Amino acid sequence: MRTSVLSTKKLTPAQRELLLNSGVGLVEKDFISIVPTEFAPQPLPQNLIFTSQNTVAIFDAHFCEKRPLDRNIFCVGEKTAALLSEKGYAVKEITDYGSELAQLIVQRYKGEEFLFFCGRKRNPDLPETLRQHDISFRESHLYDIVFTPSKIDRIFEGVLFFSPSGVKSYCLENELSGSIAFCIGTTTAAEAEKYTSRIVLATKPTIENVIVQVIRHFS
Repeated sequence: MRTSVLSTKKLTPAQRELLLNSGVGLVEKDFISIVPTEFAPQPLPQNLIFTSQNTVAIFDAHFCEKRPLDRNIFCVGEKTAALLSEKGYAVKEITDYGSELAQLIVQRYKGEEFLFFCGRKRNPDLPETLRQHDISFRESHLYDIVFTPSKIDRIFEGVLFFSPSGVKSYCLENELSGSIAFCIGTTTAAEAEKYTSRIVLATKPTIENVIVQVIRHFS
């Protein structure tokens, strides 16, 4: 009987093929959903911060007729940067984690003003660091994360998690102690540690690298 894993978000066809071609069985379900909030127009400073593809997509939908392409873009994650570049925005700085981006801003952009686009349940690392170092910034909440938990009637060898919210939603209805938690990043792993000690952390915070860790672990 082959190994099977559960992904707590639906994967792209290419991501799905990576797993299936390795012989690992896959079940997918979205354990959270993204709900855009009412967009409040406001003046845009020269420097804009994005930490997810969700914020980029929602932001760009509001500005698609006249994109503010002259702004400096600071972002977290290769996929976020790729989406911004695809839409014509100039990415000035990119890091793997929000905490790293905050430190970079503190070191190099002390006197500048920023607008941070995020969800209401955003990771606190970036804004807290900016606040502690008196960096001038505002937040604009573009979406809410809604938990969509459901009971899974089997134990998977591995469960793939891509956010702390995904861990919380999954564990509302399910036990994690019988599975290995494959986590995209450190904050997701920290949440998973509340439910299990069996954790594998991606070496880069990308969905593809989580999948690579699954394949390596079960090969």
